[in-house]
Amino acid sequence: MINRNRLLKTFTHLVEIDSVSKEEGPICLELRGIFESMGAETFVDTAGEKTGSNTGNLIARFKGNTKSPPLLLNAHMDTVNPGKGISVIFKDGTFTSDGTTILGADDKSAIAIIIETIRILQENNLEYGPIEIVLTICEEIGLLGAKHLDYSLITADYGYALDATDTEGIVTRAPAANRIGFKVHGKDAHAGAAPEKGINAIWLASKAIAALDIGRIDHETTCNIGIIEGGMATNIVPNMVLVKGEARSHDKAKLSKITDKMVSSFKNVIDNYKKSAPYDELPCLEIFIENDFSLTNIPDDNSVVSLACKAAENIGRNLVSKTSGGGSDANIFFEKGITVGVLGTGMKDMHTVRESVKLDDMVRTVELLLEITRIHSIEDQKN
Repeated sequence: MINRNRLLKTFTHLVEIDSVSKEEGPICLELRGIFESMGAETFVDTAGEKTGSNTGNLIARFKGNTKSPPLLLNAHMDTVNPGKGISVIFKDGTFTSDGTTILGADDKSAIAIIIETIRILQENNLEYGPIEIVLTICEEIGLLGAKHLDYSLITADYGYALDATDTEGIVTRAPAANRIGFKVHGKDAHAGAAPEKGINAIWLASKAIAALDIGRIDHETTCNIGIIEGGMATNIVPNMVLVKGEARSHDKAKLSKITDKMVSSFKNVIDNYKKSAPYDELPCLEIFIENDFSLTNIPDDNSVVSLACKAAENIGRNLVSKTSGGGSDANIFFEKGITVGVLGTGMKDMHTVRESVKLDDMVRTVELLLEITRIHSIEDQKN
């Protein structure tokens, strides 16, 4: 029933359309045409105006042929860099790029899977309820599309995001995350002629970073410093440095604790330095804290989980609930009261030029979605 060759061609076609974050316009236009040709009602919201993208999120509604509640299917249209001029290689059942770019299986394998699933439902006159497909922009740079999605266009209360690796798992637990920035202001001076007249902002930031525990803090908490920007030349004492990091945890109290520790480390370094010159304005510190996304925690007895697990069992598989260290659009949906489990497409080594996905794994996910829609339709008719 699944047209493997068509799925192959759809995926190849989609990944060869450039769509790095904020440049999703061409892929959105192409997908909108595809969904409308399949009979969907489509919308593009105004999220692009708020994110700086050249398009908004794409929403496609299929009416279905039963009176079941709507089911949400989610993926994202954007990719990371290097994601321009992708050349797809398909060999021994596996898709890769030519090694100079990413592949874009994250997340176009999901989009191709969704398209093939809808085509099969329609071609075979299978029963399925209303389906709302939500394809977001700017997911890779902070889940911005989901954050600025026009939720008045969404009626589904639950569904699935296709944005993980494991085809035998459903992600039900994901952490909350804070983005944290520090701007340390020092004082410039000639590094050779008069270094004592300067205050080295990079040195101060380095002392604060050195006092931190970085990496895995415990089984549910992480901390990272990812960006340091500052300095103008090696012969100038740097008067400013910007440090960006993050903290994540599956426990709200632990997230707050590690965030406070990062802030305290920078404050302590600045305060200790200023003890030698208490009346000077410099050095000084600016702190930026933003909640990137809230945690997701879907109980195993939730219908989203039980539906997916029953569908897997029906087709001879064992689907298990999993915990992820990363965030996805599902975190944002969860904040909005929409319960979304995350399913895998088989993609591997995402965000690298070694990225790959097997056609067999994509087929497996189509099979799972078909069974999910079948059970969802039948059970809700009974209820």
